[in-house]
Amino acid sequence: MSSADRAHVGLNLIFLVPGETGGMEVAARELIPELIAAAPAGMRFTAFVNREAAAAEGPWGELLPAVTVPVRARDRRQWVLGEQTLLPVLAARAGVTLVHSMASTAPLWGPFRRVVTVHDLIYARFPDAHPGLRDRGMRVLVPAAARRSDRVIADSQSTRADLLELTRVPAERIDVVPLGLGSAARAQPLAPAQARERFDLGERPVVLTLSAKRPHKNLAALVGALAAIPAERRPLLVLPGYPTWHEAELRERAAAAGVAEDVRFLGWVSGVEVESLWSVADAFVFPSLYEGFGLPVLEAMARGVPVACADASSLPEVAGDAALLFDPRRESEIAAAIQRLLGEPELAQRLRGLGRERAKLFTWERAARLTLQSYSAALA
Repeated sequence: MSSADRAHVGLNLIFLVPGETGGMEVAARELIPELIAAAPAGMRFTAFVNREAAAAEGPWGELLPAVTVPVRARDRRQWVLGEQTLLPVLAARAGVTLVHSMASTAPLWGPFRRVVTVHDLIYARFPDAHPGLRDRGMRVLVPAAARRSDRVIADSQSTRADLLELTRVPAERIDVVPLGLGSAARAQPLAPAQARERFDLGERPVVLTLSAKRPHKNLAALVGALAAIPAERRPLLVLPGYPTWHEAELRERAAAAGVAEDVRFLGWVSGVEVESLWSVADAFVFPSLYEGFGLPVLEAMARGVPVACADASSLPEVAGDAALLFDPRRESEIAAAIQRLLGEPELAQRLRGLGRERAKLFTWERAARLTLQSYSAALA
């Protein structure tokens, strides 16, 4: 039995505030059960969680033992304190031989091997995405974590290229591990008529996008593209998600472009409501300028919603030939893609079929298998 087969892996989940951590939380929740299922018989796992996660449901504490690191990760300073000072001590005390940090930062010391998953380098590519203390911290912590880790996992070839350019980590230490399908349907949607009434959609075609309301998500260009579509053919654009400081700018853009009545800013929506929006969506459009992976594209494809997305960063890797690609900096191209999805039924139907098949290629079982290979390389 090799040292990897006997390893005690600590999963660094100090970042994870349930319900508030977005795609990184989805990745952790989906990957952990598959890691445990695929691991060799002698390998064991311990999760290291913050106080918020310790009080919530999750695979930590259910499928594997959990150690609470006594910090509240909503406070960025406590997160860093817990990761850099408390976690190494607690992991050593637990007898951990490898720590896998699952959210781009990692402890820089400790008597164990280190693997870090870097989801993206948005702090460097789009520094206004997370202004303030968080951005300044990421500029220091992410490159340091990448350089001090034995292996670095990237979600995509695009993120790998960013790591090579921006952190100078040797190429032979980087492993590309694509994510699995982000969020399969887990709730029964409302009937279409109920959904349309709930969100005031009327009978018009619906274009859906799911993304944080931040500048790099390029939603202002999507609003501009909507305005470029003639009023008689213009769909409703639906933008669910937590309000952010950027939303006021988006609302102003919609008003100035004369499409305020054609955009629905829905705020937070429940799981049932999300599934209801998927069920009435005629198209999914994702104009983001930068993604480490792009889980919403797969989520749309798995549900049979035809997709158009930006030809930027990792999105072409995820979309393959199962989506229309456009230049996200050209509103005319975004508008043309929307009109094709809505106005060419044969194209939309073809993309539905291609998308369902494409989504099947991205599984958490494969992600777990590749992650375990990264552990073996770190321990070798």
